[in-house]
Amino acid sequence: MKKRPIRGYMCLIMICIFLTQQLCGCSFGKMDADGTVKILYIITSVDDVYRKKLSDAIMEKGEAEKIRIDMHETKGNPDTEARLVISAREKGYDAIICRLGDNANAQLTNRSSDDLPIVYVNNQPAEEHLESNKFIFVGSNEEEAGKFQAEYVISRLGTGAMNVAILEGEKGHSATIGRTEAVKATLKNHGVNANYVYVDYADWSKKLAEEKFTRFIKTNPKVDAVFCNNDAMALGVIDSMKDLGLDYTRIPVVGVDATKEACESIVNGEMSFTVLQDAKKQGTKAVEAAVALAQGEDILEINGATSDRKYIWVDFEAVTIENVNKYMDSNR
Repeated sequence: MKKRPIRGYMCLIMICIFLTQQLCGCSFGKMDADGTVKILYIITSVDDVYRKKLSDAIMEKGEAEKIRIDMHETKGNPDTEARLVISAREKGYDAIICRLGDNANAQLTNRSSDDLPIVYVNNQPAEEHLESNKFIFVGSNEEEAGKFQAEYVISRLGTGAMNVAILEGEKGHSATIGRTEAVKATLKNHGVNANYVYVDYADWSKKLAEEKFTRFIKTNPKVDAVFCNNDAMALGVIDSMKDLGLDYTRIPVVGVDATKEACESIVNGEMSFTVLQDAKKQGTKAVEAAVALAQGEDILEINGATSDRKYIWVDFEAVTIENVNKYMDSNR
């Protein structure tokens, strides 16, 4: 309920300025005089480990290719996000890379971009808000991460009855929804009678996950496995278990991202499993896609692009104690 007035206000701003732009016959943005593509990169924040790695990859790719990329953090403010998108063409940008604060705003963002191409990252809009070779998404298929997690836990605990706890990320985020739904679907499809004893949002935060899991576990529930939508929350659960003297070697705790800290935790026999979400590849492909779209090219030439030209996928990779050393250096 709290979001409706903000979204309505943002909608009014976007529509009014968009119509003004159209009536004024605003011209298309141009590349810099030296032919360099100019990209606007909008991100909520880089407080999260994964978003920091993604942003570093985007900026490093731009620097390596001598592409001008201007990065702006919105701190999740939808009005700031809207103003940046609306003014992008006027400021001479050729394309936008955008991590939406709320993926429900994608349609309004598209309309307010004054026909600039947009590459969405890290928070996937609904498919109806994507358009071939214009409004696209670069990322990993979130369902794969949840599927990998569930398959690992089944390999450890078998099928039948299972008491499950899930620490979810940001409410409404595409990764939160996709990963959680895939965990539940995979368990069900493999004949697991899952009893969800605890499901709560911890907003990707290690500290919040630790606090919430500690409060939950003090009610003395029976828990067989803990699924976390990212590694930071999984590490928070491990810290809680350590403080409470619980046997985390018996209860699988699984995450997503394969961060350095998570890989070290697996090596140390704490976290059981994670899934690599390759921030470097996602960031690199986001820049490649933005440049291609800015120059009117087809993204189908980029590895991982789908035939409908709406997505560029970077595969998830399962990480266990058997192969974790392969991922240690890449996450330092």
